[in-house]
Amino acid sequence: MSDEYWIISVPGKSTPRQSYDEVCKVTGRDQLSQNYIFNIPDLKVGTLDSLVAISDDLARIDIYIEGVTKKLTQFFFHDVLDNDRNRLAENLVVGLNGVDPMRYVTDFQWDHAKYPTKQSLRNLSEIISKGATHIESELKLRSQAYNNVKQNLESLEKKQTGSLLTRNLNDVLKKEHFVLGSEYLKTLLVCVPKSLISDWYAKYESLCNMIVP
Repeated sequence: MSDEYWIISVPGKSTPRQSYDEVCKVTGRDQLSQNYIFNIPDLKVGTLDSLVAISDDLARIDIYIEGVTKKLTQFFFHDVLDNDRNRLAENLVVGLNGVDPMRYVTDFQWDHAKYPTKQSLRNLSEIISKGATHIESELKLRSQAYNNVKQNLESLEKKQTGSLLTRNLNDVLKKEHFVLGSEYLKTLLVCVPKSLISDWYAKYESLCNMIVP
């Protein structure tokens, strides 16, 4: 979703629909924008003093939620999807029902069960803040679990594809490669670079006494 969206409020007419139609009329002359109604229910605004008192808290919550959102972006887009925008478009959804982000914004529906309109603005702001805190905590746990799995996988892949000095040799060595049950013979394992194999075969028997070819 690369389009830019603005949420605006305008002086009210007799009904919200009249205000919306007026905005569409003005912006439609020069095709300035495509407009949608952002449905917000009537909230318990309270007194002017209560609005002033909560304004500072809302600014703080806004900054906090923006920070949590950036952390989500950093983890999901950069770490999990490796900055792949095609994969982002396939995986980016909103809510438990998996709504497309563009549809979520352009057809926004207030969650009355989660944010009861009978609650005061302060209570609603606290619910939103607690929700963001929960998301941040979940993100921390899931990112730690993801990074642990990623590190374990990288370690396993390194052992399977890396140098013989660090790889698990169970799939390379067989029982018949060893001298077993001998009192006098012992099998020693040596890692030799491919470029030096000929040199190894030419010289290994003279490295010390009693080497069995």
